[in-house]
Amino acid sequence: MQRYKIKIEYEGTPFVGWQFQKNGQSVQGVLQRAIFNFSKENVIVTGAGRTDSGVHALAQIAHFDLKKKIPKKNLLPAINQNISNKSVTVLKINRVNKNFHARHDAQKRTYEYLIVNRQSPLALQKNKAWHIRKKLDIKTMKKGAKLLLGTHDFSTYRAASCGAKSPIKTMEKILIKKNKDKISLQFTSRSFLQQQVRSMVGCIKYLGEGKWNIEAFQKVFKSKKRSKCAPPAPACGLYLKNIFY
Repeated sequence: MQRYKIKIEYEGTPFVGWQFQKNGQSVQGVLQRAIFNFSKENVIVTGAGRTDSGVHALAQIAHFDLKKKIPKKNLLPAINQNISNKSVTVLKINRVNKNFHARHDAQKRTYEYLIVNRQSPLALQKNKAWHIRKKLDIKTMKKGAKLLLGTHDFSTYRAASCGAKSPIKTMEKILIKKNKDKISLQFTSRSFLQQQVRSMVGCIKYLGEGKWNIEAFQKVFKSKKRSKCAPPAPACGLYLKNIFY
């Protein structure tokens, strides 16, 4: 039995999310079927991050075990050729120790959220960014984001369906950059609550458009009440950018 580590890129639009579900197509399901098609083995592909429906990935990491001995150089093209939905591609594959675990061994994860701040509708970036017409104040957004750094109770940004044992998380880094009409918000932490990033972005957007001031933003954060949170940003702008081991 050999364990493999794979790096995956996908557009999340056509999927119900990463995790296999009976009610629709998942990224995990597409990969498992692709591997079965050439190996005839029923494998479980375990991902480092369980992205929700519509969320994309630039560098999702996963692992699976194969009994059949297949030359490494043949494995990557075999998987990609058997992937039925071309919104998914495997970028890299490596043999790893049998104790490696894509999810449990991850030390940090970085998610990136993309906003296009302009009047004109999106064409090339439709379903790949959040289109906001009202001009956003980047300085105020950065000021508010700094309040989220460090170890806090992030209950305000936690989805009701979140299964995490604790709402306490440590936000290690937040980077907000603007390039012409594009705004990138990057968040790095060991792990995140369900919908945490999208909820934080929704609140930061309220700051940027002047709906909240810094005091109101901080009050909502410290309330630990989901009902006080701004509407979460849409899934289309969120990307799993990197996973560190």
